[in-house]
Amino acid sequence: MLVSVMLHRQRILHSLVAKGLCRRCSRSQSTAASVSQIQDENSPPVSLPKEARVVVCGGGVMGAAVAYHLAELGWGPQTVLLDKGRCGGGTTWHLPGLVGVFKPSLTQVKLTQSSVQLYKEMEARGLHTGWKQCGSLCIARSRDRMTVFRRMKAQAISWNIECDLVTPEEASKLCPLIAVDDLQGGLWIPGDGVADPYQICLSLMSVAKQGGVQVIEDCAVQQILNQNGRVVAVGTSKGMVECQYFVNCGGFWARKIGKMSEPHVKVPLHACEHYYLHTKPISGLDPMTPVVRDQDGHIYFREYEGRLLAGGFEPVAKPAFEDGTIPDSSADRLLPEDWDHFHVLLEQMLHRVPSLGEAVLERLCNGPEAFSPDCKWIVGEAPEIQNYFVAAGMKTIGISAAGGVGRATAELIVNGSSSYDMYELDISRFLGLHNNRKFLRDRVKEVPGMHYGLIYPFHEFQTGRNLRMSPIYPKLREAGAVFGQVMGYERPSWFDPNYKSESDSDPREGLHPYRIAYTNTFGKPHWFDFVSDEYSACREQVGISDYSSFTKIDFWSKGTEVVDCLQYLCSNDVDIPVGGIIHTGMQNKNGGYENDCSLARLAENHYMMIAPTIQQTRCKAWIQRHLPNSVSLSDVTSMYTAICVMGPFSRILMSELTDTDLSPKSFPFFTFKELDVGLANGIRAMNITHTGELGYVLYIPNEFALHVYSQLIEAGRKYGMQHAGYYAMRCLRVERFFAFWGQDLDTTTTPLECGRFWRVKFDKDMDFIGRDALMKQRDEGVKRMYVQLILQDHDHEVDMWPWGSEPIYRDGKYVGATTTTGYGFTFRKQVCLGFIQNFDSKGRAQVVTPEYVTSGEYEVDVAGIRYTAKVNLHSPNLPTKYPDKERLAYRATRDGIDDIVISSRSK
Repeated sequence: MLVSVMLHRQRILHSLVAKGLCRRCSRSQSTAASVSQIQDENSPPVSLPKEARVVVCGGGVMGAAVAYHLAELGWGPQTVLLDKGRCGGGTTWHLPGLVGVFKPSLTQVKLTQSSVQLYKEMEARGLHTGWKQCGSLCIARSRDRMTVFRRMKAQAISWNIECDLVTPEEASKLCPLIAVDDLQGGLWIPGDGVADPYQICLSLMSVAKQGGVQVIEDCAVQQILNQNGRVVAVGTSKGMVECQYFVNCGGFWARKIGKMSEPHVKVPLHACEHYYLHTKPISGLDPMTPVVRDQDGHIYFREYEGRLLAGGFEPVAKPAFEDGTIPDSSADRLLPEDWDHFHVLLEQMLHRVPSLGEAVLERLCNGPEAFSPDCKWIVGEAPEIQNYFVAAGMKTIGISAAGGVGRATAELIVNGSSSYDMYELDISRFLGLHNNRKFLRDRVKEVPGMHYGLIYPFHEFQTGRNLRMSPIYPKLREAGAVFGQVMGYERPSWFDPNYKSESDSDPREGLHPYRIAYTNTFGKPHWFDFVSDEYSACREQVGISDYSSFTKIDFWSKGTEVVDCLQYLCSNDVDIPVGGIIHTGMQNKNGGYENDCSLARLAENHYMMIAPTIQQTRCKAWIQRHLPNSVSLSDVTSMYTAICVMGPFSRILMSELTDTDLSPKSFPFFTFKELDVGLANGIRAMNITHTGELGYVLYIPNEFALHVYSQLIEAGRKYGMQHAGYYAMRCLRVERFFAFWGQDLDTTTTPLECGRFWRVKFDKDMDFIGRDALMKQRDEGVKRMYVQLILQDHDHEVDMWPWGSEPIYRDGKYVGATTTTGYGFTFRKQVCLGFIQNFDSKGRAQVVTPEYVTSGEYEVDVAGIRYTAKVNLHSPNLPTKYPDKERLAYRATRDGIDDIVISSRSK
């Protein structure tokens, strides 16, 4: 039976080829002519002005959206849009036109919803967008895919998306074209639709021109000039135009445009082949046929002008232009078909839509698309040059992003901030290594597959590994480390001390074999017992962990200028005694966190900052924008190996290796000392662990790292020392109610909302960024509050686990969502951190008080099942066999006065 099926499919494939499918996409031949509609043939050509306020590079749908929104904000007459060819002639004309609102994060969802709203408004104004709300049907072949859909259905309430789970039979009624015999079910999203990218581009450009934007075609950008780190002019094939802002909307060519300035602006993108299959008109095809996404088969299809348009995201993509030579014209971008490579998608299309085998097929288009190394959009101000903005990397869903990203970019230019929280998409999330062409070439093979891949918690990439490694990496690998990667840095996720690779004694190609972390379940993970042992060591014995990936920056000045600068940047009081450590936020003008860090005062005019790993580029760029010339900054992240030693025996262990007095009186919590360890000297030791456990973080000059590590391991044997990875650190800090930047804190979260009121010093001598906004919030009361929820009736052995973004219900009413989750090994229960709000009958957020929080009954929705939860506002006291006053005294969230202050202010 199987053989006959395969033979039948082979005959269909040969039939498709015989019908002429393997003709190259011909749409490009008509593109240049149709795009000329942008310029009125009767109007004189527009000449390049000598100056403008904003220059937008790229006349595709993204550039048009930015220009449109700049015009809407009143900057149209001061904006010039340039395109080296014809507007809409880049990737815009061959995009599939899918608009799906479900995205991996709330920010991307909001941006897409903004795009949909814009296209509806344009249609109402008589502007053509091709918008058609036909809905989309996502189908599942596996139980895990259905779990994903159930999680999406649960999240839909917080993301304001209408959707329904459907059975295979219901899926067949929604789209009779599909075979459903192998399906588990599906997810129906009626608000999704399709649109015409080319028509959207034309309409946006038309309105932008009416708003005063000058559109100049056949004008290639050749150079972006800056002075004192700010954009001042753009050189083009038609001359020079002085400007204050530049926006790189180059799409496929954005990385190449990034190299046209000095310094280069890193826009890490690489193209891979991407296929679209078009049939000829099919009789009786319903124009409202929904978009069907068969993600387990890596394919999608939609109705298009009476035809079927189908495409997909193969698990292993094929890089294009691997030599780095990017074609200048759209026509040169088109590539010949590779039927062997496309076979995996075509076979799945025929399986899902059996009638496709009888269709007359028109063409197969191979139009390469550029992808970022993490499969996310790239937006925001470049860290290298101020007032240089990027809006690129939208992959094949440019129209889903265009309306929202265009608006956000225009807001950043005009207002200095956006109504969207953009940090996860910000271009400053990258390092130089991410822009390496060979790295991008390898990474792009797996990135497109993420679109439809089954993404489990803590997803790890397989390519681009072993780039950044601490000097103790080989020792950690030998100890059984299973590695995750953050900002290119290999760091242990957990340890399997019993694992021995057969190839350990014979490293291949000179590289040590290594293991990449994986989870591959939405329930109890296979690494649970390993993490449990590591957690126990940190709580009751001694644990050792590699913190080397943390961002480390030194600040200094000749006089006290560095103190004044940090006082302005930080909401806490950094003018502490030498040897002290202060934990502080760096707020934006709205009071949100731009950075969350620890500052150690090494000398009167010298500080060391420790910040999250993902902040290495971002926080440095933020600080440099406010840094006076009298203050120096040095990124020392790669100069120091950071080893954390934590647990009740950490002090006695360290006392064996150093002559320095480590008693609480001499070396108290939250202080710094430079000390010797073993035979090594110059080690910056900080009495802080970032998880609330007693212990020290040692910042060791790299040349001493292996020696210090070996000394710690040897001395720690009698104390039962164990290695601990980041999954154990996560469990420790979630149970301790510690908030982390990028997971719980972001640019919209304020210290007052997350229980850090006492870390904001309103009365310090110097004003700080965000002070007015925080004072206003203090007086008016917070409208959301950070809480800890402990699930009461959840069985971690058999139930689906919470992994983040789960809806929170109070007295049966939706009030918020989780941010970080983890298993609490002391509680022996699942622990969720998140924010809750108080919505009135019209859905408007009201002031949240401690009384409101503690008076409700809570539930957390995990993949469609609600579990009762106990709420905490304070860091809990966790029982231990070895209680320590310092450990018990420290609170990361609320110190007792917080509730009183906020409660009294809001009454």
